[in-house]
Amino acid sequence: MKLFLVPTPIGNLDDITLRAIKVLQNADAILAEDTRTSGVLLRHLGISKPLHSYHIFNEHQTVQRLVGQMKEGKTLALVSDAGTPGISDPGFLLVRECIKNDIPVECLPGPTALVPALVNSGLPNDRFTFEGFLPHKKGRQTRLMELTEEERTMVFYESPHRLLKTLGQFAEVFGPDRPASVSRELTKVFEENRRGALSELITYFAEKTVKGELVICVQGREPVRRGSAEKRRMFEQDEDTEDDD
Repeated sequence: MKLFLVPTPIGNLDDITLRAIKVLQNADAILAEDTRTSGVLLRHLGISKPLHSYHIFNEHQTVQRLVGQMKEGKTLALVSDAGTPGISDPGFLLVRECIKNDIPVECLPGPTALVPALVNSGLPNDRFTFEGFLPHKKGRQTRLMELTEEERTMVFYESPHRLLKTLGQFAEVFGPDRPASVSRELTKVFEENRRGALSELITYFAEKTVKGELVICVQGREPVRRGSAEKRRMFEQDEDTEDDD
């Protein structure tokens, strides 16, 4: 018995790993966010396995049944439409229940949209925060205001019909000159990574029709520079604390 989390290509089907193919071939069944989307990938790979729907609208109703199947000895593989299951996609609930029931869980490394978008954004990537999709209405403004103090690069997912609205809100909250990037169609033929100030991105995308999910990276605010005297006091406080230990 085991649950495998299997990342799938975010665009280019050749980005599937050899290990992912083996896991899908050997699984007793495959759980898919959308069986039609996953069916295209499986046919491309020549894999024929029982394919069952597992998405945000049925996961609470099906999770115990799936746990029961694994406790009987079955090995299941969970895939999302694209990328790594559990990252802004279903997966967390099933993983949690497997852990509660001592069912082994293994997540394979593989594609996810946030990493290539961050790395090729040209923004600092040694430290970053992944925000996924912001709340559409309730709590959205609150979350944005909380992020005004964030010094790390911020990574967001967004849909094309909300792109301009979101960029406009970013410009209002973070300032129109804040460096940012928008990535779309990652790994596909028409991949685009647009970089510039938020105001420049708004002007550019106001004249374009975009499709598919997008990744927006926004540079964090400049760190507060402390004076040398204040830094010295901080170090002295740290040393005093260590002495107490």
